[in-house]
Amino acid sequence: MTSLSRIDMLILRILEADARISFAALAERVGLSKSPCWSRVQALEKQGVIAGYHARIDARAIGKGLTVYAQATVDFARYEAFEAAVLRHPAITECHSTAGAGDYLLRIVAADVDALDHLLRKEISQLPGVQRFSTTVCMKAIKQGGALTAEL
Repeated sequence: MTSLSRIDMLILRILEADARISFAALAERVGLSKSPCWSRVQALEKQGVIAGYHARIDARAIGKGLTVYAQATVDFARYEAFEAAVLRHPAITECHSTAGAGDYLLRIVAADVDALDHLLRKEISQLPGVQRFSTTVCMKAIKQGGALTAEL
């Protein structure tokens, strides 16, 4: 774990809330001049503390209105092939190795129930090593993308 200063944490909090903020505005908010602020952000990126920048897309706006979480149990001897297949599959937006009833928790997006049915029967169930899976359909997102720096 990297030791972070109070200013580094403030930079992270501000960038997490608005990654499009200008360096001049960021520097002003943290009480630095532009160059030292830019250097700190570059150092945070180099250390891997800042892993990237992205736009958060409304899934419904692009025709992917159904979100499902699937818990998958995978043959241990096939986990590498399973993970490689998951990385290539566009409908699987997240995959986490878990301890408990299943081996993996997948977040899957689909256009609708028919598309989901096809994904589950013809694609997800056929991934390497899948022995069984269970799904939970999300009815409504209450909170997404919570800030990691909120309590820091």
